[in-house]
Amino acid sequence: QVQLVESGGGLVQPGGSLRLSCAASGSTFSINTMGWYRQAPGKQRDLVAIITSSGRTNYADSMKGRFTISSDNAENTVFLQMNSLRPEDTAVYYCYANRLMGDATLYHYWGQGTQVTVSS
Repeated sequence: QVQLVESGGGLVQPGGSLRLSCAASGSTFSINTMGWYRQAPGKQRDLVAIITSSGRTNYADSMKGRFTISSDNAENTVFLQMNSLRPEDTAVYYCYANRLMGDATLYHYWGQGTQVTVSS
């Protein structure tokens, strides 16, 4: 099992910045990918950005150029630097991780979520 704990959410004005962190614990030895998804009220949970253990990244189009994902593999931590925040970025942000086992089984894990509110 993998436990994910997010931190860094809060209230920020439009155009401001926030940095989210997510620390993984437990059976972290086979984590393949970590990242972030978000869910606004009444909407589905959508990809924000992911990063693989080898450092490859993937972003949702609307986040490119504004958000940056990074990781510290030694600490099993993933970060999301969010700049130029907009009101439409308001959502609960969920940390995500998966583990790829030797038999090709993929296990998925989610954090509890952290609220990001962009408002003046």
